[in-house]
Amino acid sequence: MVENFSEKADFIWSIADLLRGDYKQSEYQKVILPLTVLRRLDCVTQRNKEDVLERYEQLQKQGIKNVAPALKKAAGEKVYNTSEYTFKSLCSDPDQIASNLQYYINSYDEETKEIFEKFDFGHQIQRLEDADLLYKIIRQFAELDLHPEDVPNEEMGYIYEELVRKFNELSNETAGEHFTPREVIELMVNLLFDEDDKVLTEEGVVRTVYDPACGTGGMLSVAEDHVRELNGGAKLHAFGQELNPETYAVCNSDMLIKGQNPDNIAYGNSFTNDGFADRSFDYMLSNPPFGVSWKKVREYIEQEHEEKGKDGRFDAGTPRVSDGSLLFLQHMASKMKPPEEGGSRIAIVFNGSPLFNGGPNSGESAIRRWIIENDWLEAVIGLPNRLFYNTEIYTYVWILSNAKSERRQGRVQLIDAREMYVELEEGLGDKKYKISKNHISEISKIFGEMEESNRSKFYDNDDFGYRRIVVDRPLRMSFQVTDERIQKLKKEKAFSNRDEETQQHVIDALSSLDSDKQWMNKDEFLNQVELTFNMRNVDVRKSVYNAIVRALGERNSDADIVTDSNGDAEYDIDRREREKIPLGSDPYEYFERNIEPYAPNAWINDDSKYYDEDGDLGIVGYEINFLEKFLSSDPSSSVEEINEEISIIKSEISSKTQELLNKKHEIITRSLEDSDGLKSGPSWLVGIPENWDSSPLKYNVSIETGSTPKTTVDRYWDGEIPWFSPKDMKSDLLEDSQDHITKEALEETSISILPPKTVFVVVRGMILDRTLPVGLSEVPATINQDMKALRPDDHLLPEYLALLLRAISPLLLEVVKESSHGTKRLDTEDLENIEIPIPPVDEQRQILEDVERRTNKIDSKIDEIYRLRDDVEALEAAVGNQRQALLMSAVTGQLSDK
Repeated sequence: MVENFSEKADFIWSIADLLRGDYKQSEYQKVILPLTVLRRLDCVTQRNKEDVLERYEQLQKQGIKNVAPALKKAAGEKVYNTSEYTFKSLCSDPDQIASNLQYYINSYDEETKEIFEKFDFGHQIQRLEDADLLYKIIRQFAELDLHPEDVPNEEMGYIYEELVRKFNELSNETAGEHFTPREVIELMVNLLFDEDDKVLTEEGVVRTVYDPACGTGGMLSVAEDHVRELNGGAKLHAFGQELNPETYAVCNSDMLIKGQNPDNIAYGNSFTNDGFADRSFDYMLSNPPFGVSWKKVREYIEQEHEEKGKDGRFDAGTPRVSDGSLLFLQHMASKMKPPEEGGSRIAIVFNGSPLFNGGPNSGESAIRRWIIENDWLEAVIGLPNRLFYNTEIYTYVWILSNAKSERRQGRVQLIDAREMYVELEEGLGDKKYKISKNHISEISKIFGEMEESNRSKFYDNDDFGYRRIVVDRPLRMSFQVTDERIQKLKKEKAFSNRDEETQQHVIDALSSLDSDKQWMNKDEFLNQVELTFNMRNVDVRKSVYNAIVRALGERNSDADIVTDSNGDAEYDIDRREREKIPLGSDPYEYFERNIEPYAPNAWINDDSKYYDEDGDLGIVGYEINFLEKFLSSDPSSSVEEINEEISIIKSEISSKTQELLNKKHEIITRSLEDSDGLKSGPSWLVGIPENWDSSPLKYNVSIETGSTPKTTVDRYWDGEIPWFSPKDMKSDLLEDSQDHITKEALEETSISILPPKTVFVVVRGMILDRTLPVGLSEVPATINQDMKALRPDDHLLPEYLALLLRAISPLLLEVVKESSHGTKRLDTEDLENIEIPIPPVDEQRQILEDVERRTNKIDSKIDEIYRLRDDVEALEAAVGNQRQALLMSAVTGQLSDK
């Protein structure tokens, strides 16, 4: 490390004080970083400036347009400037400094001009001039000596990177998007190069490193420092790509002022405009954005996935559209060198979601399966929370290699470093902790020594895989003829399609049965119904009998098992369970040993659709339950103590979520009220603008109710059509559901498919005790009977309707009722009669943009909490598994002191 760079960095930092009052602190870098680059280039180009000007004049006289090659040769650099100005000469004409400075910048080579265009520095020149600051700041920079003879490239790199770091910390509200804490990068770099440190010390070694989301280039710089410290004669060529124009400019200029090739940093989206499509690299590392949607590039990525297959980057699968993290990993894996050429190593940092999100049919699981079955995953390191600048969540570093050393082959190392941190004296945004140098050394040592301990565990690749089997239990139903159930029958499509006379005959016949009697056997009940119909000459189709069963029956654990025409038990869809069994286990043996003792009437559903592509029963999935693997690390923690901790965490999560939702509700409501010239409107608003309308919801939407296809008909289930129920309502945008139905279910039942941009609302369930889930479907879908589907008329945008319902959810929760069974419900009458404000469509769009801008950070926090909730649920499941194993050991005489 160059020791005396800090004096110059501090001097440049002090210049920013001139901006105080006219610029926000978070905006200082928009001025200081470009001018630091410009002053360095000013010093670099002075060495051969006369030669460049002379050669430029010759080329002009000769009429040569492509002057760049000749001028770069004259300059002896990749950078040149054809104006006579320098920083000092610019200061000699204060009145014209703005126009002269812009002329000076425009006189640089095209590559350098592009950097300042991406900085949008022309805008800052005018802003500084208007504030009477431009001359003062240029004069200060002119006094700064950044000549290469006095400040070598290495030292200049340290100066610039120190400024970038300090500015990123100063503007910590956005730092997490472009900036990874230095200590996290140092740890990643240590782990990335660990297996190759000996190779990197060889004389004349040349290697490449790549970051597909390089931000300001911090990871690339630390990688260069690491190799330089190992071997001053080694060369590490850095490559990267960045989407944000300003951070691209920072990274590109960092390369430029260190004397490296700025062409190695590409601008644009790595997915749709890969700047290095035909390249492979020795090392790759990245901190891709956490939980960021890839919806804007969805069409491109899915097209590559479908059309290119194994010749493309995304053959393994595509994750849910709300989180593109695993797309970056696939993109990087596509650039690995073949093992016979030495292979490649990858370090990437994720939040917890890529570890376990998605079941065995999901894109996430398919990607994990692809990575692990190829034996590329070396290690996962769990880091402390509150390390990053705009997130409190835990993060995980994945280390991959397609040329594993023999000692690592076939297994994965998990390192628990979640408690290895020191507290900062003063937090920076959400960053409250940091990993110390000692911690970095200790984690690196644990990784390198590969010894088992409480912090380090090894698992075979197969240990992360499982087969998911479907376990069914018998359906038990009782039947009773009550007024409430007769009303349900009237809503059954198979019944309401009959003529009115037939409907009345059926109702009269059923009403003649004893309303106090409860039949505990389906066949006995239907025999009684059929006898009554025959006595009254009521002749109906089988579909009406099925409607009667659905409407007049209810699940009852004390009732007899319902059987089909063959005498086989029908399954209960609500009691269907999907069990994960370890890879290599026989499903039937596992069932007999672990499930049947507790569910004697259950059975494995061996329908062909539950077989994996490998031909065996049970769909294969992969997940890395990091928390579960370290659950028993503390022998002093009992299952009860862990459960108590989980309860506390869940309570905190619920409280924090509600707090954020309340903030969001306030913002939405305020947006609806932000207008002058109000007139009376809905009672829950102060007023509405004169050009708005208001009316009950029912006059502006069509409302549809969902239903459940018959659970005893296998061909209705596990298809490709999403079937949403309250358990799926975890986000504002709904892309997929846990359960799916088939086309046969649509064709043979009354359930109908709903188009994208339909608003779904939960109207029944205990969740209504605390919140009203509202979601906007992104795909054609169906819903169950606990939901309502709202399809707005043309004057109401679906997105606005969803936003509005979230805003008025506290009002709707006030009218939620409790059924005799204790279930919460929102009656259709109360929903459809709520009065809503209706702005013109263009104003609806404006409100949506305004709310999105104001609530963006809140939504990000809510997403983080939902991810944390997933982590806790995974931990809770792990505790349950541990308890179950304990009980099994106890009752089978296998319980030991250990």
